[in-house]
Amino acid sequence: MTRPSSRCSRRSWSKACWRCRSSTAMPCANRHAMVEPHLHRRCSSMLNLLLDYAQRNQLVTEPGFAPKTIKWLIWLDANGNLLDVIELGDPSQKNNSGREFARCPELKQNELIAGGLTRSQFLWETCDVVATYRIADDDKKKQKHAAFVDLMRQAFQSCGVEELRIAADALKNDQTLQQICQRLEQHKARPQDRATLRVGDVILVEDNRWHDWWRGYRASLQPKVPTGSAQMVCFATGQPTQPFATHPKVNLADVGGQSTGSVLIGFDKDAFTSYGLKQSANCAVSEDAAYAYRAALQDLLANHSRVLAGAKITYWFSRPVKPEDDLIAMLVGETGAQLEVSAQAQVQRLLRAIEAGQRPELRDNRFYALTLSGSGGRVMVRDWTETDFKTLATNIDQWFKDLEIVHREGGKLAEPPKFLAVVGALAREMKDVPPPLTARLFHSALTRTPLPGEALARALQRVRVDIIENNPFNHARMGILKATLIRKGGYNMQPYLNPQHPSPAYHCGRLLAVLASLQRTALPSVEAGVVQRFYAAASATPALVLGRILRTAQFHLDKVRADSPGLAAWYENRIAEIMGALKDHIPATLSLEEQSLFALGYYQQLAQDRAGKPGTDTNPSSQEEAEP
Repeated sequence: MTRPSSRCSRRSWSKACWRCRSSTAMPCANRHAMVEPHLHRRCSSMLNLLLDYAQRNQLVTEPGFAPKTIKWLIWLDANGNLLDVIELGDPSQKNNSGREFARCPELKQNELIAGGLTRSQFLWETCDVVATYRIADDDKKKQKHAAFVDLMRQAFQSCGVEELRIAADALKNDQTLQQICQRLEQHKARPQDRATLRVGDVILVEDNRWHDWWRGYRASLQPKVPTGSAQMVCFATGQPTQPFATHPKVNLADVGGQSTGSVLIGFDKDAFTSYGLKQSANCAVSEDAAYAYRAALQDLLANHSRVLAGAKITYWFSRPVKPEDDLIAMLVGETGAQLEVSAQAQVQRLLRAIEAGQRPELRDNRFYALTLSGSGGRVMVRDWTETDFKTLATNIDQWFKDLEIVHREGGKLAEPPKFLAVVGALAREMKDVPPPLTARLFHSALTRTPLPGEALARALQRVRVDIIENNPFNHARMGILKATLIRKGGYNMQPYLNPQHPSPAYHCGRLLAVLASLQRTALPSVEAGVVQRFYAAASATPALVLGRILRTAQFHLDKVRADSPGLAAWYENRIAEIMGALKDHIPATLSLEEQSLFALGYYQQLAQDRAGKPGTDTNPSSQEEAEP
């Protein structure tokens, strides 16, 4: 279960909420204080906000019903003869998943196996169950097909919907089944694709005449609640309720979840339980609330989410926001205006409008974000963020500012990186970035908190590889080093070279850049230069390595002086200036943070020399340097 979004006093069941100091009457979602449900926005739990989202968007939240995406429609006439098998959705798409039906009947897994009987879903199922498609001698599938047909007969006998009888008779006819399978083969359907039925003009899952029967049938599958069993406080609403034992599942198959779905609230192991409570009684939620939060999550995952390196980011606002004002789209670089103006400029435009009072509807708009992934059959809540629109815009603007870094060719700033570029800068391939790290980075971007230490270590490792292998510098990677140091505190990092920086490690990196440039000028044909041979050691033990390189630098200076005395003087002045900043003392060892300062000093010195800015000493050989 996810942690609550608000924290309350843990000392006792106090009479006032710790966050809003309001008098209360009901236990709050985390059982640490007494709060009245919906008493104050800041005291709302994550579940409560999901329920609010489902209600505002009028989602289908009734237990036993759920939206389902179905790919194939088996069309029968009034006599049960096959007319056609139709592919739903957009057949022109390569990965067409079908059409979503908003209110399909649904049985949970525990309901499908209740009493040890073979059951199927009602009116929709996979092609192999509906039409015995490619089942060969699979007795289990044959039993499920029989259960599928029998359920339609039961419904017809109770509610008298003639189309149900026609469909059931057709699916018991071997000739009709053979025709359906032939059509499915022609369409190259898969046995696990979902299918439903149409009789005449009636699509059965869209008909509402069977709804009352379905409610009664589903109720007959529920375990009997012992008379006088104690009620508990619902975590989502704060109201007394009988805890719902097995919660409905959400689809997170694309980020580690099972294909059959994953549960947000579930306690199937002894280690997850407490006080002798069983199953979801450890987090009491009513059946109605469970289906409501599931409906909200399913809608958010389908329509308001993005997959980022093994995790799914889903978010919403308390009031609708226009697509062009979507701050998260700006952060990840998915707005159409991104082609015309940078994401940072878009964020700053919105901030100016809010501060000038031109966008009052945005100022108090609330923002909520969930970072989710699957682990087996469970939903992993990686992060939960709640803030207001203006604060979010300010934080995202600061995120871009902290990542600002001089372009590798110097003279200008690099373009603000998209969020995925930042994540991808931490590994050779995006799939190698752990989902928890992605979640923490996203949280840092939204809340202006320090970047995780793992990001610094990974970025630094990739920087070393780039430098040693003579690859072009990755701007996002260098920006991560800078942003990590800024947010940790104590470091005044600038996008451009800072000759007055107080850190010796920074100037050691600058010194290596100048010495490497000197060697390339003196010995242009050398294949493995100073950087390729010594960067890793110099960034960890600079005194040992840089001292040795400095001793050989005199030879390189003499060689350059013979051909270009002015250029040799330029190098001498630059080395003297850096040694002055070091006060002739090179540190023996460098910590991880100091190694990142070393890398930034090296990079910014190189960019400065390449730019040849007016008003500074210019290295005439900068145009001949190989791009690192």
